[in-house]
Amino acid sequence: MAYRIAPSILSANFAKLGEEVQRVVAAGADLVHFDVMDNHYVPNLTVGPVVCEAIRPLTTAPIDVHLMVKPVDRIVPDFAKAGANIISFHPEASEHVDRTIALIRDYGCKAGLVLNPGTPLSCLDHVMDKLDLILVMSVNPGFGGQKFIAEALKKLTAVRSRIAATGRDIWLEVDGGVKVDNIGEIARAGADTFVAGSAIFGTSDYKATIGAMRAELAKA
Repeated sequence: MAYRIAPSILSANFAKLGEEVQRVVAAGADLVHFDVMDNHYVPNLTVGPVVCEAIRPLTTAPIDVHLMVKPVDRIVPDFAKAGANIISFHPEASEHVDRTIALIRDYGCKAGLVLNPGTPLSCLDHVMDKLDLILVMSVNPGFGGQKFIAEALKKLTAVRSRIAATGRDIWLEVDGGVKVDNIGEIARAGADTFVAGSAIFGTSDYKATIGAMRAELAKA
């Protein structure tokens, strides 16, 4: 299985954001993860499409946008035009999940659905044929630096089984509390794409940290 590491810019130094993105990609990141919060769906306010547009010329790495906003459809085109490659959203933030998925794909982006710790897997039942990515939240969305919720391991295993049943190449991403010391266990549960914020940007040597994560993934 191919593993991907997606550092979240939520934990980067915003005074040097462009430089931070370039540094972390040079250190071996596969994706750049954007956590977009609206102080409505989640109790925090972060970045908008203007920041995505500013970062886009600085890297060829895919930009992975996680929309924690409600309503979601209004902002999808803005991020697509700003250079996003993948756009994921929460089913609770959309009145019509199938329509939102179609909107993302119509704008040329890969589409992902995000499952909060309390979101049932039944929301996947009728849309698996249209998804490129499923993101399992291993913390409650809204803030960086939270502790990994162990129950997410069972959810990852269950989602991996559903993906296998489709025969499609759907990425299984995990976000929240991912660190060097638990990334192997998370991979064994079924994840292939790992969002890490403070675990990478909170260290002095991004390359060494990402290397340590890859060493743990190699054992998985």
